[in-house]
Amino acid sequence: MKEYDFEPIRGLPEHLPPGEEMLWQGAPRWTALARRAFHVRKVAVYFVLLAIWLAVGWSQEQSAVGVVQGLLWIAALAATAIGALALLAWAMARSTVYTITTRRVVMRIGVALQIIMNLPFAQIRSADLRLYSDGTGDIPLLMADAARPSYMLFWPHVRPWTFSPPRPMLRVIPDAARVAELLANALKAHKAHGESSEGQSEDADEGAALSGADAGPNTAAVS
Repeated sequence: MKEYDFEPIRGLPEHLPPGEEMLWQGAPRWTALARRAFHVRKVAVYFVLLAIWLAVGWSQEQSAVGVVQGLLWIAALAATAIGALALLAWAMARSTVYTITTRRVVMRIGVALQIIMNLPFAQIRSADLRLYSDGTGDIPLLMADAARPSYMLFWPHVRPWTFSPPRPMLRVIPDAARVAELLANALKAHKAHGESSEGQSEDADEGAALSGADAGPNTAAVS
């Protein structure tokens, strides 16, 4: 995690080190974020049901004018609540940048206070995919036990109601299937590169050991 004031590359607090390349950048679709994270549809349904229930009760005690005035008050309250949630979803989507490089996933999140969440591939155990009918999708990440991500710190960029362990998530992003495939390929390439590097290191260590074993009795192996 890193707070920052300067952004040399959009979504990143510093230039990428040599050998690391950016593969993809994106952000949540704010309309989908409003529905999935802030549940504006459910809030709207709640106010509709509330209005019907109150209208039935008021109709037995008040005039038609009184019922209409009461419903207008409910409508104003509903518009305020839904508008506030939609505005928050828009602000969060606008300030969020997800980045995938050849070595990590980076999340720039936050509205009033923006922070960078750096998730190296070495700490990502797996990535899943959930697609929605509107063309967006979620990509939750399963982190290594040592990573210990915070649910509250990542919300709403985290898999809902998954606390043990929390799973940071690229949320309601467009073209999620293509992004998930890109991330899967990058993770595989990183793992293969790591295994290759470990194999070369082991071969080098074995070669050094053999050189020491073959040295004559008056020769010392130099490390």
